[in-house]
Amino acid sequence: MKSLENDILKKNCAREALKYIKNDSIVGLGGGSTISYLMQYIKESKDVNIKVVTPSFKTKMLCIENGIEVLHTCSVDRIDIAFDGCDQVDKELNALKSGGGIHTKEKLIAAMSDDYILLVDDSKFVDTLTFKYPVVLEILKDSLKYVIKKVVELGGEPSIRKSGAKDGPTVSDGGNLLLDVNFKNVIDIKTLERNLTSINGVIDTSLFVGVVTKVLISSKNGINIISKNN
Repeated sequence: MKSLENDILKKNCAREALKYIKNDSIVGLGGGSTISYLMQYIKESKDVNIKVVTPSFKTKMLCIENGIEVLHTCSVDRIDIAFDGCDQVDKELNALKSGGGIHTKEKLIAAMSDDYILLVDDSKFVDTLTFKYPVVLEILKDSLKYVIKKVVELGGEPSIRKSGAKDGPTVSDGGNLLLDVNFKNVIDIKTLERNLTSINGVIDTSLFVGVVTKVLISSKNGINIISKNN
């Protein structure tokens, strides 16, 4: 029953997101089930003809299966609007996107987008990030021990991400390592993000600060919109 309720919330959020998409635009699409629903509604809409940029292999394949043109990210320098999910987002529009391990590509698409919108249900919206999910660092392999040392100095508890599907560490699309770092009692989110990205060897983090422009929050009471300008 709860799964069905969650699906309804995701579909409602995707329908609301469709209203923001203009015809003949370039749209960034992340990963996850809400994005899959949005893609379905884009396909069903007769008024929307778009091109897509995505960091997600699954989303790319779904676009191809549904006849939606996919552009190579390296061929684009501007995106009209982009949508993605997240693990958690707060009132200041700080977000954690730790699950997929493609946050570096997601941030690139966010940076290129005029509007970067997160689609979530109300269970993922909090006053301030709780850090119940780790901050994920994509790092150069050669920097592993150094980054671990610097992260520990910042109060983090790092562990190399591994997969049950293969022997050894999980490797990003760029061939780099992923380091899951747990933090407790974070006081200043912006400072933490700045300190982590300044470590030599860190390519990027799954902590999104100053990137998100809007959040569409789906609940049983409807859709609530939190904007950067609120």
